[in-house]
Amino acid sequence: MTTFTHSSKTGVVGAGLIGRAWAMVFARAGLQVKIFDADAKALSACMGHIETLVKDMHAADLVQESPADIIRRITPVSSLAEVCTDVDLIQENIRETVEAKIDIFSQMDALTHKDTILASSTSWLPTSLFTKDLAGRERCLVGHPTNPPYLIPLVEVSPAPWTSEKTTQAAMAFYKLVKQEPVLVRKEIHGFLLNRVQGAVLNEMLNLYEQGFASSEDLDKVMKFGLGLRWSFMGPFETIDLNAPDGVVDYANRYGQTYAEVSKTQADNTWSPQVIAEIERERRQVLEHNQLDARSHWRDRRLMALRRHQKDQPA
Repeated sequence: MTTFTHSSKTGVVGAGLIGRAWAMVFARAGLQVKIFDADAKALSACMGHIETLVKDMHAADLVQESPADIIRRITPVSSLAEVCTDVDLIQENIRETVEAKIDIFSQMDALTHKDTILASSTSWLPTSLFTKDLAGRERCLVGHPTNPPYLIPLVEVSPAPWTSEKTTQAAMAFYKLVKQEPVLVRKEIHGFLLNRVQGAVLNEMLNLYEQGFASSEDLDKVMKFGLGLRWSFMGPFETIDLNAPDGVVDYANRYGQTYAEVSKTQADNTWSPQVIAEIERERRQVLEHNQLDARSHWRDRRLMALRRHQKDQPA
């Protein structure tokens, strides 16, 4: 199995939002990157998007190297065979269906060197669903990013039962090399870790909204002016460890029974179209539809500022 260094070579399959973000992550870490998309228009457009984002990061002091030097490491290629040739890891980013993943992994397994790691960016599909029949299935896993990965560094590394330990550890080392924050999903689970936690929060937010406890704007404030401030630099377990004089056990003794009782009242949520439509109506009163793109850019600039703050945070 490959030992990754700054001279390692990478391939990116899929030149959409996540694919070009990964290309930028790999290139800014000093690695050579080939990027391919079966859609020629997407492939031809991707370098312009990448150039804009790298310049934005440079302006925000998140990269010190010149944008031109970073961009020079990324090479669009015109075939899957070319992107699979002479690379140490491929990050796949195509559409989210089992059939599509089976097909692309079958092709990549045939076209790459036997030691090349094959990683998928899938947000929901366990590795075992699309790799079980591959000859090289032991070198396949999920490396699920958080959008956008050039600003939010979490990567969930989720191997299948047959993924080799060498592959898993090499992938963990690779994502650390490119300045991401990998976490290991020890057992396969639908949606991995982040989506399940996010889903639990969203379901409860929808319940609170649907049952008339608060507006969508005030529920957003609960997160951005409350939980989110702490959770942006320490997780919920560290939070409760520090929220009682004697740590986690003390916190559990004080509040655990109350949380257990509250959990009995937290129902599933069906994401009713009527409720979503009402939230849409409230959101459009705050932000008109034609302002969504500008607000997304604002979000990225705020994330850049937060990442600078995190970089200055002591270990």
